[in-house]
Amino acid sequence: MSDTSRYISPLSERYAGKEMQYIFSEDKKFTTWRKLWIALAETEKELGLDISDEQIEEMKAHADDINYDDARAREKEVRHDVMSHVYAYGKQCPKAAGIIHLGATSCYVGDNTDIIIMNDALTLVKKKLVNVIAKLSEFADKYKSLPTLGFTHFQPAQPTTVGKRASLWLQEFLMDLHDLEYVQGSLRLLGSKGTTGTQASFLELFEGDQDRVDKLDPMIAEKMGFDACYPVSGQTYSRKVDTRVLNVLAGIAASSHKMSNDIRLLQHLKEVEEPFEKSQIGSSAMAYKRNPMRSERIASLSRYVMADTMNAHVTSSVQWFERTLDDSANKRLSVPEAFLAVDGILTLDMNVVDGLVVYEKVIKKHLMAELPFMATENIMMDCVKKGGNRQELHERIRELSMEAGRHVKEEGLDNDLLELIAADEMFGVSLDELEANLDPAKYIGCAPHQVERFINEDVKPVLDRYSDLLGAEAEVTV
Repeated sequence: MSDTSRYISPLSERYAGKEMQYIFSEDKKFTTWRKLWIALAETEKELGLDISDEQIEEMKAHADDINYDDARAREKEVRHDVMSHVYAYGKQCPKAAGIIHLGATSCYVGDNTDIIIMNDALTLVKKKLVNVIAKLSEFADKYKSLPTLGFTHFQPAQPTTVGKRASLWLQEFLMDLHDLEYVQGSLRLLGSKGTTGTQASFLELFEGDQDRVDKLDPMIAEKMGFDACYPVSGQTYSRKVDTRVLNVLAGIAASSHKMSNDIRLLQHLKEVEEPFEKSQIGSSAMAYKRNPMRSERIASLSRYVMADTMNAHVTSSVQWFERTLDDSANKRLSVPEAFLAVDGILTLDMNVVDGLVVYEKVIKKHLMAELPFMATENIMMDCVKKGGNRQELHERIRELSMEAGRHVKEEGLDNDLLELIAADEMFGVSLDELEANLDPAKYIGCAPHQVERFINEDVKPVLDRYSDLLGAEAEVTV
């Protein structure tokens, strides 16, 4: 059957990178199973069971060459993936066949591998997230003092700066990184808990020696690069763990979605534009268009991830007692696909931020069209200093603002508020004096200082801590 005649996930074909795809590949999964079986056998030997060095060396010799055909043929017969791979591994390791998976249940390899894979995937997500933060930090710092029209309710509001707005996106990604660090730092292995989490089979193997049973999990964890195992469990690790991991991914998706929406709106205003390649086609019908395709894709994939999070919460909530199997098929889809989608999102984030184009003249034009309204507070205060009545001036400015707004909205004219004020004897001020109040830098408050302080005090220490992760490239496939 050709690849064109069957469904292939766009997450692997179009969006996710090769490194993330490998983490969720069969090779990664089944070689990790074998490493766990080796760790179990080594630990059982060290704790006194009759397992030879020869058996362990035989297992190590075949840790990476998975005989998939034997495993698949066996699974058709027994309908059990773990036992099929125990069988296949035993065919390659005849001397060790009798001690592979000794005392363990399927979740020993299945659940421990899931934790290991999620940990590796979070490490890759962290790398890309740190690079998004780094690129966004550079952008925010570069434009920290460039005044731009602020928006509340997407209506013109008090000016801010291009860099200050970017710092809002940056702060959310920084929150996501802190969440990721906390959740990843709390991950533990399941260990080897047995069929209902009581370790009864191991108490039997070690002839009732509780001390040796207590040493089993910590020794396995150390061999697999973890600090500890969860202290209690049923047959599986708590599916609450999956909810916490997917919540982190959903947080990254939400931050990305917010940023991409802002960029799409700014591109509509022609103030900021995402990268647009020389041969890129914006529309099949309208050749002049430069659609924000990358930002739209960020939003699209982000919605998928945020919705996918519900899978983990529902699955966690319906686990009966010590074990039920209605989690398995769902986890096989929901966890890998969330990571693959976030991998694609972060690649797009890096690509978009790294290539953002800022049109300063358009930004200034839009700002200056609204700035007379913003300047009325300063104008009023200056007139009060000359002896005017604050309440009377406020009412007159309100009336003139409504008239200027009508000229703009109903007649399509430029904003003539300053001309109207200059012509009104109540204010006693010339047009030149009024226009002197229209320096945009007077209306951005502490924005440049806020950005500089935020980067120096909050962002830079994080980037210094992860300096070894910086420099990742972002190649968008299509």
